[in-house]
Amino acid sequence: MGNGKKIPLRRCSATGEMFPKKEMIRVVRTKEGEVSVDPTGKKSGRGTYISKSEKAVEMAKKRKSLDSQLGVKVPEEIYDEVLRLILREKLL
Repeated sequence: MGNGKKIPLRRCSATGEMFPKKEMIRVVRTKEGEVSVDPTGKKSGRGTYISKSEKAVEMAKKRKSLDSQLGVKVPEEIYDEVLRLILREKLL
């Protein structure tokens, strides 16, 4: 039998697919309305997840899915930072 550990799944805001939480990047909006990337997944605030693929980031940018999930306009720098995290992880 399995070890009984439940793997938490999260839905990608761009593609709608479910992935294990560790395979996602969290983007969070604080109460003050600031949007930031949360690689640890522990920052407080309203969060949404995006899968670690360049295609998903491009799709989220085009559809403005992060904007609608977080309720604020997400700056271009956030998308760039998510892409940098994805590329850095691929290199390691």
